[in-house]
Amino acid sequence: METLLEQIEHGKLWQFPGGIHPPEQKSVSNQASIGRIPLPDYLVLPLKQHIGANGQLLVNKGDSVRKGQPLTRPGANWSLPVHAPTSGVISDIKPMPSAHPSALPELSIVLTPDGEDKWCELNPVADYTQLDKQALIDIIHHAGIAGMGGAGFPTYVKADSAKHKPVEFLVVNGVECEPYITADDLLMREHAEQIVQGIEIMQHLLNPQYVLVGIETNKPEAIQAMTAAAAHNDKILVRGLPVKYPSGGEKQLIQVLTSKEVPSGGIPADVGVLVQNVGTLFAVSEAICKGKPLIERVVTVTGNTIQTPQNVWALLGSEIKHLLTCQGFEPVAEQRVIMGGPMMGFTLPTVRIPVVKTTNCILAPDNQELAVAGPEQACIRCSACADACPQTLLPQQLQWFAKGKEYDKLEEHNLFDCIECGACAYVCPSEIPLVQYYRVAKAEIREQKLEKVKAERAKERFEARKERLEREQEERQNRHKRSARSNTRSAEQSDKVSAAMERVKQKKDSQSAVQAAIERAKAKKSADGTLEPDNSEVALERAKRKEKARQYKAEKDAQATPEMHAGGEGSRKDAVAAAIARAKAKKASQQNDAPESSATAPAASDDPRKAAVAAAIARAKAKKAAQQDDDTAQSSGDAGTEDPRKAAVAAAIARAKAKKAAKEAEQPDEAQPVETDAEPVDPRKAAVAAAIARAKAKKEAEQPDEAQPVEADAEPEDPRKAAVAAAIARAKAKKAAKEAEQQADTVTDEADVEQEDPRKAAVAAAIARAKAKKAAKEAEQQADTVTDEADAEPEDPRKAAVAAAIARAKAKKAAKEAEQQADIEQASSAPEQDSPANDAPLSAEEKRQAAIKAAVARAKAKKQAAAKDQEGNDLS
Repeated sequence: METLLEQIEHGKLWQFPGGIHPPEQKSVSNQASIGRIPLPDYLVLPLKQHIGANGQLLVNKGDSVRKGQPLTRPGANWSLPVHAPTSGVISDIKPMPSAHPSALPELSIVLTPDGEDKWCELNPVADYTQLDKQALIDIIHHAGIAGMGGAGFPTYVKADSAKHKPVEFLVVNGVECEPYITADDLLMREHAEQIVQGIEIMQHLLNPQYVLVGIETNKPEAIQAMTAAAAHNDKILVRGLPVKYPSGGEKQLIQVLTSKEVPSGGIPADVGVLVQNVGTLFAVSEAICKGKPLIERVVTVTGNTIQTPQNVWALLGSEIKHLLTCQGFEPVAEQRVIMGGPMMGFTLPTVRIPVVKTTNCILAPDNQELAVAGPEQACIRCSACADACPQTLLPQQLQWFAKGKEYDKLEEHNLFDCIECGACAYVCPSEIPLVQYYRVAKAEIREQKLEKVKAERAKERFEARKERLEREQEERQNRHKRSARSNTRSAEQSDKVSAAMERVKQKKDSQSAVQAAIERAKAKKSADGTLEPDNSEVALERAKRKEKARQYKAEKDAQATPEMHAGGEGSRKDAVAAAIARAKAKKASQQNDAPESSATAPAASDDPRKAAVAAAIARAKAKKAAQQDDDTAQSSGDAGTEDPRKAAVAAAIARAKAKKAAKEAEQPDEAQPVETDAEPVDPRKAAVAAAIARAKAKKEAEQPDEAQPVEADAEPEDPRKAAVAAAIARAKAKKAAKEAEQQADTVTDEADVEQEDPRKAAVAAAIARAKAKKAAKEAEQQADTVTDEADAEPEDPRKAAVAAAIARAKAKKAAKEAEQQADIEQASSAPEQDSPANDAPLSAEEKRQAAIKAAVARAKAKKQAAAKDQEGNDLS
């Protein structure tokens, strides 16, 4: 059995499925040789005349160029340059109609010929076998050669395909099966040697086992010319093929010559075959051997409306109108001009379309020669289209999917295997334009894929941008963290520095304080009585502050007076009258206190004994003013005897005033020796007095709480609550006694330590009296508040009893502290036999009034005892 090579050598041919036999109509244009036409007025050169990317412009408007000069240079992949077809001037660079069924404008170079047709410098190759293969491929690339029998695939890419896959057969397409077209036929007749030379150049680059030249048997002269030109090369086999359309398709031609079938979606290189057109090989020969770029090609101009149908050399960029005019075009009504053959060509929307590298025929038929297709009718499912399809597809099913825009199913049924030969539309009895459906569907699918690619690229850019932004944000956060840490460290360092500086400052201050103490000690040792500090200014400032405080209190009492009168009750009027009397008495005592303070302050700086005398005098005056206050309050209390409540309040005030007067009567006894004898104070006596004060404080703490009976009478409903309140009161009394004892011990210790200096003992006593006066004033304010609330709201005895108990506890604590610090005899001589708690059991209303009276009486007594001590302190 013969091998494939042996069968090919013996001239065996195979068949492809389908195909049709349309009228040839080749004799119309193949009777005359290839002619030349005059230069056109201008040439329009689109930058893209092939499959691939545009080239980059090398010229500008107004530049002068020569014939064969490159106007663009190749850029991206599958990019080819464009050359000047003749010498002239670049008159414009703008979008112009393209050689496409849509005639969409594309960027083009408009060249105006100068008529001289001068060539640029050419670089022919004398012996291409001496050049490197890559150099030959570069020459083909820069010559701008593309496939001239099909879609315009760049030739340099095919010439370089042997690097990737070995080429077993180089197939030369000279079939030219399309009716009316005879361009390749005439080219093979007249330039067979150049074509064979181009075949040998490709044979040198690809190194195939055989070169198979396929020519239909209806071109006997071309077969004879090619056989004669290739006689010296036994690797070039010329084969005559039976006439059948579309045997010129590369897949069909490969199957006929080699029996190999290109897989679906594949290319001829997948089966080790490479196909080139005879016009492309002629251009390769011109570029290598003569150095000429691709600037012209053979175009068939034919049809019944053409007076001289002929093949002509047409410069690239020449308008179709110029070719028709040169061949005697006589248009008819509804004239059509078709670029390409009647099977695969397309009707031009205008004759202002330029000739490009893939233009091989211009057909201008009349209405009888090529009838216009009728209206589309319904498919009758005759299967004629499927029988005629050379790719064994299902044209009718593809048409249904295309109409429904079911693009996925179109791809599943191998739409892109269609070579758009038009055989299915040619045999369709319903005159359905099947090829047009397929072309539109292919364009839409390509558009979708392009959009998908753009979307994916946009997504990649978006994700890359998102990652970049996240990375930058993370870097910024890290910078902030680093800055925060550095700020923390700097803050810690600054804190350490501040702490160190503070320690140094404290050390200096302590040293300064120590130094100041030493200086004061030295001054005291060396100073006599005349060096006492002058406190007159301090005393004046103190008097001014007290005067402001008295004025504020008087204004406050005056504002409260109208509110109490608004109630219309007699008890409130009596309370207001009593408050006014107390305010006047205090004001009078304070007015006596201020001048005495200013008068005695300078004297105290002269002699401590004089200061003690002045303090005794001031206390006597304060006692007198207090007695006047007592009389005023007594008279205001008597005025309101009409109401039992008013009588109770007046009695409580009277008892408080009596207690205050008794304490004031004892206070001058302590200072009397100073007033009469004016002898220096004995520190030993001060220590004895402090010891007596501690004993009295303990005795007072051991006495039972006087507020318990009042609380029991005020709240008879719950004895347990009264017991708890009594226990709390006793605990607070014990605590106050202990604090008073501690203070008395402190005073005794200070007196024992400072026995050498009687002045220090006097100062310590004055400080103690000042503290006692302050505590007594606070107790007085609290007691006044409780008394006013009890007078204003007598409706609820429980609330009044609770408020009175709280006030009694607080006043008792403050009064005990004041009495223990000031004078032991004042604390022991206070009479309290008039307490309403000792009375016989009364009614609920009487019990409530008695409780209020007892609370007011105790508060007033403690207040006046503290006020007495405070006045003595201020004077000293």
